[in-house]
Amino acid sequence: MDILQEIVAHKRIEVERFKQQLSEQEIHRRVEPLLDFSVPSMSKALTASETGIIAEFKRRSPSKGWIKEEGKAEEIPLSYQEHGAAALSILTDEQYFGGKDDFIRTARHAGVHIPILYKNFIIDEYQLFQARLCGASAVLLIAADLSKKECKALLHTAHELGMEVLLEMHSEEELEYAELEPDMYGINNRNLGTFITDIQNSFRLAELLPKDSVKVSESGISNPDTVKALRIAGFRGFLIGETFMKTSAPGEALKDFISKL
Repeated sequence: MDILQEIVAHKRIEVERFKQQLSEQEIHRRVEPLLDFSVPSMSKALTASETGIIAEFKRRSPSKGWIKEEGKAEEIPLSYQEHGAAALSILTDEQYFGGKDDFIRTARHAGVHIPILYKNFIIDEYQLFQARLCGASAVLLIAADLSKKECKALLHTAHELGMEVLLEMHSEEELEYAELEPDMYGINNRNLGTFITDIQNSFRLAELLPKDSVKVSESGISNPDTVKALRIAGFRGFLIGETFMKTSAPGEALKDFISKL
């Protein structure tokens, strides 16, 4: 079993546990009053931004272990916002990435108002309600762990809840999911089965995506020159986590990165 299969198997157990702690009926009840209020659009923020950087709050990874175990959700996301991030990505998977839904709530309470991507392995509609409840603007859907039919249904529900969707694809075979017309088309440079990263994946697949779509390159971006080249290739969003999180001051690292753009 590869890493992705292991994560998804655990996620199914985890979601059932969440439903026992807070029923589907109750989470629907809690989310309903929130639907009167809109969340900031991530696709518009990326389109309008000069940098398009989605700075990620990521404390741990399955392949590298702890990156910043002491990283605080009330400090780093706000610092990212203050230093020029167009949007944020916050990991909410606890088992493999050391994340929590509360990290998004905490960031919002600390003063983060820019779009936040709920970064998790979404396999159940229930998780979309969790995302809306904690203050996310957009959710990640991963083609590799969803059938096309499942993906379409989740995308529809996310829109009904007022959130956008970043649909992540990794291979040419998965590009058929692009016809579902998500708000943002993500190309992951990291193979989620093996965790091998190849930045050329974005360049290779970019021209196969709809011409005027909001394209996002994810993983393995550590050099401002790479962002410049990806922008020429048609990308508007650049999801960067470890490059910033492994430093002593992620917000300052982002500021320095942007200055080189």
